[in-house]
Amino acid sequence: MTKKELAQKIRTLLETEEESGFLIDLIKELVRVESPSDRPETQIGVQSIIQRELEALDYAVTITPGQKSGGWLVARPDGLAAGAPFQMLVGHTDTVWPLGTLESMPLVQDGEKLRGPGVFDMKTGNSMMIAAIRCLKKLGLEPKIAPVVVLNSDEEIGSFESKKMIGQMAQSASRALILEPAKDEDGKIKTARKGTGRFVITAKGIPAHAGLDPTKGASAITTMAHVIQQLVPLTDLDKGVTVNPGVIHGGTRPNVIAAECVLNVDVRVWSMDDAEALEEAIMAITPNVAGVTLEVTGEIGPPLERTARNQDLWEKAHAIGELMGVEFVQSAVGGGSDGNTTSMYTPTLDGLGAVGDGAHADHEFMFPGKLVERTTLLAMLLLED
Repeated sequence: MTKKELAQKIRTLLETEEESGFLIDLIKELVRVESPSDRPETQIGVQSIIQRELEALDYAVTITPGQKSGGWLVARPDGLAAGAPFQMLVGHTDTVWPLGTLESMPLVQDGEKLRGPGVFDMKTGNSMMIAAIRCLKKLGLEPKIAPVVVLNSDEEIGSFESKKMIGQMAQSASRALILEPAKDEDGKIKTARKGTGRFVITAKGIPAHAGLDPTKGASAITTMAHVIQQLVPLTDLDKGVTVNPGVIHGGTRPNVIAAECVLNVDVRVWSMDDAEALEEAIMAITPNVAGVTLEVTGEIGPPLERTARNQDLWEKAHAIGELMGVEFVQSAVGGGSDGNTTSMYTPTLDGLGAVGDGAHADHEFMFPGKLVERTTLLAMLLLED
């Protein structure tokens, strides 16, 4: 059987009422279980649904509780030998939406769109993983590289607990397929993401009465104003480097020279070279007021770059699209995902999930009509050597 015939066979099965109905019903079931990142206990509901479906496909599912998050789920084909090749299917169960959002933003079918909190980012992607594995199993097609499902519950808040686990798994994985939503309504696949950094700069000065003893004080706020002037020129739009002093607070009263001022800074970069240079520049910032000290903490996470190995994986996806009669397009986005982490260690392709719009916005939706096409692509990628 040729690859083109194989793709058509997969697509035909996914188009059947049983399989297409299974996928859309699973998406709806997951969306109806609200799972905000900051409510770890809510992750259990989503995890249990996914566990049920994967165990029905002969997967061994392990759910690891988190200390401050809802933990993570890892599912491997039952009996997968230690050291056997595997590929990662990566997603997350958490959403940005607080409990009760379904009341004001219900799950509804609106023409060609399915709307609801988390339907685009990324409960459709989670469902597609299961549907692709289920389809291959029904057709008797076993990937040479075993698909392993990895779902965390803290992605929307930086994967602060799960990042280490994801990185460790990626070091042994043959590749990572990230089921985050596609870019734009035409379904672009994400082959580049900016690296994101967060820095906290704290200036500590000497308090004094602003009228009676101004020379005895050392203003943390005056110092921070100078710090900001050192940060602003670090932005280089031609390189895609941005530095944003986003939140500042300090001082106690207008007539007291400020003893402390704290600045929170967001930075974004396209390359590790820029990340290293920018991090060095921020760490080297010095105060200009005698008696004031600076403390700088933070780091820049790795970008998802168009490395040779990542582009090789993209070319496989593009070639599959040609077999399907679909022109997939690659894209770059400013936000990060767990694909930034996996890309450090293994070929990574991101944005393979839902086609739609409105991530983190009240018009969030996905196109059910794109599910078969996207799931066919995913199933074909799973069969790649």
